[in-house]
Amino acid sequence: MKITLIGPVYPYRGGIAHYTGMLARALNGAGHTMQVISFHRQYPTLLYPGKTDKDPSKKPLKTKAEFLLDPLYPWTWRRTIQAVCSFSPEITIVQWWTTFWAPAFAYLAKRLKHNKLSSVYIIHNVMPHEQRPWDRFIARLALSNGDAFVVQTRRERERLQALLPNAQIYFCPLPTYHLLRAEESTRAQARRLLELPEEAFILLFFGFIRPYKGVQILLEALGKLRARGKMPTLVIAGEFWQDKQIYLAQIKRLGLQEQVRIEDRYIPDEEIGNWFTAADCLVAPYVGGTQSAAVSIALAYGLPMIVTQNVAEGISEENLSSLAAVVPPGDINALAEAIDAAVDHPPQRQDPQHPETNGWERLVKTLEQIASDLAAKDTAL
Repeated sequence: MKITLIGPVYPYRGGIAHYTGMLARALNGAGHTMQVISFHRQYPTLLYPGKTDKDPSKKPLKTKAEFLLDPLYPWTWRRTIQAVCSFSPEITIVQWWTTFWAPAFAYLAKRLKHNKLSSVYIIHNVMPHEQRPWDRFIARLALSNGDAFVVQTRRERERLQALLPNAQIYFCPLPTYHLLRAEESTRAQARRLLELPEEAFILLFFGFIRPYKGVQILLEALGKLRARGKMPTLVIAGEFWQDKQIYLAQIKRLGLQEQVRIEDRYIPDEEIGNWFTAADCLVAPYVGGTQSAAVSIALAYGLPMIVTQNVAEGISEENLSSLAAVVPPGDINALAEAIDAAVDHPPQRQDPQHPETNGWERLVKTLEQIASDLAAKDTAL
């Protein structure tokens, strides 16, 4: 089958870029002929909250792609449509995670429909995590021309159904980011390399620091534990997309300076393994959002996790055994109790997720089923 996949890939960084690259590999590995279209520019520099949107990894996940699209230049949208029509795929898959790309994607989906080509949106978030009043309108504008949708959590299914009641929706949980597994190192080796205390219980928060991810809730929970004499080490590994001074002031107020390690930078692919090997438990205290790339990486390493309920909804049933605890979002006391229990009785690592069980094959089969259903629908018309 001929498939066009539209989304960010290396040299862009982050979870969606990794996802697009791994999906392209999975589809190609299943025997499909791929056209991957990425971005000539992903965001204007002034609008991007991080230091850069380029991946600094020395061993990146590379994907063969045409870098055509720009969010602000409509002539690049027309150029993309011309490329897709020339390729003539059975389905065009579009990654959806932000309304910033809504005008471009709305144009693409409408022109694809005009040219009798099917478009399928993979929904990472129906709405942005920090939602604005106009997001609902422009999300509907972009998504209404999609022929089918893949959601990865039950909550996003509900949100999409509320936005587009007649949408043709398929469910497939977020796959495991197994290609980010590094060469094996021991826990002790990783801790020495990262200059982390060898005997401490180490909690890991991994990823961009944004308001919805609940790091301030996590720090308050650690403050409560400190008052009880419990002092696990917390590693915050990721770039701050919010004023860092807010967190530093909170850490000082709670007296956590000696037990919180901040690695304020984007962690390149070749370093990811050390942080996940060194940790005893991942903490994803999100107060918003659903699926998490950090959780998907943790599954690849078999790392136990303490997560909030909304994050747990994005984890497939076969991976629920990796959860040391699930707590209500925003509940400082519940999070403190979960961490306290993990420190007293450290959860065991699970068997790492292997390629044949990591969920990409399931996603490929879901997309193949969508293509079959859309072709049958067109035949019936």
